Amino acid sequence: MDVAARTAAGKDARRQAPRSSHGGWEPAPDRPDPIALLERQAASRVPELVPIRYGRMSVSPFAFFRGAAAIMAADLAGTSASGIRVQLCGDAHLSNFGGFASPERDLVFDLNDFDETLPGPWEWDLKRLVASVAVAAREHGLARRVRKGIARGTVRGYREAMRALADWRMLDVWYARIDEQELARQVQALSGTDALARFERGTAKAKRKDSTRAFAKLTQRLNGQPQIAADPPLIVPLRDLLPAEQAADFEDRMARLMAAYRATLPADRRVLLDRFRFADMAHKVVGVGSVGTRAWILLLLGRDDEDPLFLQCKEAQASVLAPHVGASRFSNQGRRVVEGQRLMQAASDIFLGWIRTTGLDGRERDFYVRQLWDWKVSADVEAMEPETLGAYGRLCGATLARAHARCGDAVAIAAYLGSGDAADRALADFAETYADQNERDHAALLTAIEAGRLEVQTGV
Repeated sequence: MDVAARTAAGKDARRQAPRSSHGGWEPAPDRPDPIALLERQAASRVPELVPIRYGRMSVSPFAFFRGAAAIMAADLAGTSASGIRVQLCGDAHLSNFGGFASPERDLVFDLNDFDETLPGPWEWDLKRLVASVAVAAREHGLARRVRKGIARGTVRGYREAMRALADWRMLDVWYARIDEQELARQVQALSGTDALARFERGTAKAKRKDSTRAFAKLTQRLNGQPQIAADPPLIVPLRDLLPAEQAADFEDRMARLMAAYRATLPADRRVLLDRFRFADMAHKVVGVGSVGTRAWILLLLGRDDEDPLFLQCKEAQASVLAPHVGASRFSNQGRRVVEGQRLMQAASDIFLGWIRTTGLDGRERDFYVRQLWDWKVSADVEAMEPETLGAYGRLCGATLARAHARCGDAVAIAAYLGSGDAADRALADFAETYADQNERDHAALLTAIEAGRLEVQTGV
C-alpha cells in the first residue's frame, strides 16, 4: 500500500480499537493466579536457583514487575489492540533499556533484552513500558498527578518519535540510532549540566566494562592457567558441577558446540572466533526474571593467556508471549531471540548467535550467545529524581518507537496514534491502574512466601 492507504488503515484501526479503549485496567474474572504462573515457569528451571528468583522479585513492586513478564503477557492478551503488528521486545520495561558498544566501538542506547521477542501487537510493548514507569514512580513516592504526567510523557515520546519516523526514508529509519553524542545532548537539554557530568562518569565507567575487566574480576590462576573463579551459588565452574572425568568429557564436547555456534555467525565473525581457544566455563545466575534458566559464561583466550573473550550462553525457552500470539516461526528458541534482536536493535553484538545442545541433565535445550560484558550499562531507575525519570521515560518511549519502526508500519501506527494526546492520556490511565494490580500481585508473592508455598533465598 502507498502512504495514503497506510495512513487511512491506521486511522480506520481506531474503529476496531478506539484510543480511549487502552485506558484503565480491570482483571478478568478468570484471571490466572499470578503465583501459579510463576510456579509454572519454575517447573522448567534449575530447582535450587528458583528461590533466588523469588527472593529478588520479593524486594519491591518494581523488582516483582521485572520478573512478571509472563503475568503481564496473560493480562495484555485480553486488552484492546489495533491489529497492527510489529516485532515485540516482549519485556520492554525501563530496566531493559541501556547502553552498550556498537561494532564500530561507539556507545549506543537501545533495548537490550529480547528473551521474550515475538511478533505481536505494538501496544503490548508500549503498555509494558508505561506500566513500568508508573511502578517506578510509585517507588519514588511521587503523587498520582506527577506519576501520570511522567507516564503521559513516555507515551508522547513514543508517539512523537513514531510520527517523525513515518516521514523518514526506510534506510534512514534502519540506520537511526542514539549514540553517545546524541544521548549527552539530550541529557544536558533535559536535565542540566550536573546530570551531564554524571552521564559522562557513567559512560567512562561503562567503557571499562569489557572482557578484559571480566577477566580481572571473574578469573584466578589455577595450576598456572586462568580459570573462572567460583562464587556459589551465583557462579559455579563446570569443574565444581561434575566429577573430574565427566567435566573433562563435557569440555571435549565444546569443540562440537563451538562449531555449531560458529555456523550461526557471519563469515567474517567466524574468522575472528577461530582466533580464540576454549579455556573454561561456569554456570552464572543472571537478572531477575531470568534466574533459574541455564546461563553459562565461557572463557576463551586469543593470542595468549592475557587476551580474553568472555561469552554468555543463555538458555532461550519459549516466549511468554507465545500462548497469546502464536509460536515462533523458528524451531530454535535461541534463533528466535537472535533474529528478533537483530530486527529491533540499531546495532547488535558481533558475536550474537545460537546453539542447541544436550545439558548436564540429558535434556536438549536452546541457547543464544553474546559477549558477557561489552560496555553494557543500565540506568539506576530506582535512584532517579522525578525530572530525570520523566526524561528517561521519554527517551525509552522514543527508542521503542524506533525499534518498532524498523520492523513494523510506522505510517499506520503514527496515523492511529494521531497528533493529539488521546493515546497519551489513555495509556497513562492504564499504567496507573495496572500498577495497582502489580502491587496486589507483589503482595500475593509475599503472602505465598510467608505461608511456605514458595521457598525464598534473599541477599544473593
